[in-house]
Amino acid sequence: MKLTRMKNLFLLILLALPLSTLLAFPFSDKYPKNPNIDAINYTFRINVSDTTDEIRCEETIDIRYLAAGVTTLRLDLIKASEKLGNKGMVVSKVLSEGNTLEYTHENDALTIQLPTPAVLNQRSSYTVLYKGVPATGLKIANNKYGDRTFFSDNWPNKGRNWLATIDHPYDKATCEFIITAPAHYQVVSNGLKVEESNLVNGERLTHWKQSVPIATWLYVLGVAKFAVQYVDRFDGKSIETWVYPQDRDAGFYDFAIPTKKALEFYSDRIGPFSYEKLANIQSNSVSGGMEAASAILYGENSVVGDRNERWRNVVIHEIAHQWFGNAVTEYDWDDVWLSEGFATYFTLLFIEHQYGKDAFMEGLASSKKRVDEFQRKNPAYRIVHDNLSDMSKVTSIQTYQKGSWILHMLRGVVGTEVFWKGIRAYYKRYKDSNATTADFQREMEEASGLDLQQFFQQWVYQSGALKYKGSWEYDSGKKEVVLRLDQVQTDGSFFKTPLEVGIYGSKDQKSKIKRVQLNEKSNTFAFSVDFEPERLILDPHFLVLMEADFEKK
Repeated sequence: MKLTRMKNLFLLILLALPLSTLLAFPFSDKYPKNPNIDAINYTFRINVSDTTDEIRCEETIDIRYLAAGVTTLRLDLIKASEKLGNKGMVVSKVLSEGNTLEYTHENDALTIQLPTPAVLNQRSSYTVLYKGVPATGLKIANNKYGDRTFFSDNWPNKGRNWLATIDHPYDKATCEFIITAPAHYQVVSNGLKVEESNLVNGERLTHWKQSVPIATWLYVLGVAKFAVQYVDRFDGKSIETWVYPQDRDAGFYDFAIPTKKALEFYSDRIGPFSYEKLANIQSNSVSGGMEAASAILYGENSVVGDRNERWRNVVIHEIAHQWFGNAVTEYDWDDVWLSEGFATYFTLLFIEHQYGKDAFMEGLASSKKRVDEFQRKNPAYRIVHDNLSDMSKVTSIQTYQKGSWILHMLRGVVGTEVFWKGIRAYYKRYKDSNATTADFQREMEEASGLDLQQFFQQWVYQSGALKYKGSWEYDSGKKEVVLRLDQVQTDGSFFKTPLEVGIYGSKDQKSKIKRVQLNEKSNTFAFSVDFEPERLILDPHFLVLMEADFEKK
C-alpha cells in the first residue's frame, strides 16, 4: 500500500486484492479554475545532486490568454516555511522577454504581475527561478537496497510542492524535463528522450519531451540507477521496463506481459494510444501504481519474479488509465470516477477478453462486495462530488468499484455493441482533452438514442442502494408466473431500472429470460410460461447493482 497516497489504497484492492488499511490525507485543493488562462507547455530545467536534497529549477511556462484584460498569472507552488520544517520552494526571480517581473509568493500561490494587460489569444512565455527541498511530491530517499533515488509522487495535487504549474486536471499542457544529475544516475520521464549528454563536471544532462498535453498530476520523474529493457514495440512505439539493477531478472520477467496485449486490446476497442512510449517503472514513491502518462510508476515491492495475478491486474489497470484519466481527463476532481471507475471496469473487460468470462464475473462479484460494505458505512455517499475541497476525499472505494459497476449497468441498458460505440465516440471527441460526466452521458445518449437522464441521476448523482424484497408463484391452470417486487431501501433513494428474470424448469431444463421495467416502489408482473418453473433468478446475467430478498411464495 502506498504510504502517502489514497489513490493506491483503492487500486490495490482492485479485483479482490487484499488490503487492510485506509489512510486519509490532509491535502486540499481549493484553487479556483481560471478559464481565461491556458498553459501550453512547461519546460523544467532541474538540477539534483548527491550532496543535498535541495533542487534548483529554472522553469519556462508558455501561456495563451483566452480573454483580454488579464493582469496576473497565478501558479501553484508550495512556499518554504517553518511549518514544513523549512521545506518548500523559494522563488528568486521571474522573467519575461528579458524583463524582470514583479510577483508575490503567498499562501502557496505564485502570482506574477503582467507588464501590461493581456489581449485575446496573446502568447507569452515566463521563466521562474526557484530552489528548495520538496516537502512531498518529489521523494528523495534511499530505495529498499539503500541506493539514493528521486521519484515523483504528484497525485492528486502534490506536484505543486516542486513544480510551479496550474496544478489542476482541467488545464492540460505538454512538458519537458531537462535534468542535470550525477552521471551514475539514469533519468526517465514522460514522452521521448531527445538528449542524453555527459557533462565535463561528472554530471549528465537528460532531456525528455512529452508532446501530447496532459494534466500536471501525470508529470513524472525518476532519477536512479536502473536496468532498462526495450521489451517490444506497439504501433511503432517503444514498450520499456525500468527496474532497479538488483531486480533486473525478476523485473524484466514480471513486466514483459501483459503490456502489449493490453495496449492492443484498448487501442482496437477504444481508439489509438495517445503517447510516444509505454514504460513500466519500479519506484519507491508509490506502493501500488501511478498512471503517469507514458511512464507508469509501480511500488518497489511490485517486482517479485512470479507474474502473480495481483500485480498483473495493477499493470492492466494503469494501462487502461492511459485512455481514461490520461488521454480523456476529468475536467474537475468531482468527476474523478471518469478516471478510476473507467480504469477499473476496463481492467475487467481486458480480463474477460484475455482470461475468460469466469474471471470477469469473479471481478464483478468482488467489486459488488466492496460496494455493499462501503455503502452500509457511508449511506449518503455520491459518486460525483459537489465542489470538492478536501482532497483526502477525492477517491473512495465507490469511485473505483461502484464507478465500474455503473459502466457495467450502462452496458446492460444500452447493449454491448452500442456501449462500445458510445465509448469510442466519447474517446474520439475528448482525447487529449477534458470531459465531464454530462459529456459522457451525452455521448452515450447519442450512441444509443435513449434518454439516460434517469440512469445517471440515480446511479451517479444520487446516494443510496437498491434493495428488493419479493416473491413469485406459478398458476398451473393459467400457465402463468406472477412476480412481485418491492423496493425496500430506507435511505430515501428510489430507482427505475430494467431487470432480467431467469425462469428455469426442472426435468428437461427448459428456461427463458424475461426483461421487466421496474418503475414503482411496488411492482407486479405476470407472464405466460408453458412449463412449470423450479426456480426464478433475478438478474441472472449480473447486470444490476442491487440486493434482493426473493423467494417462492
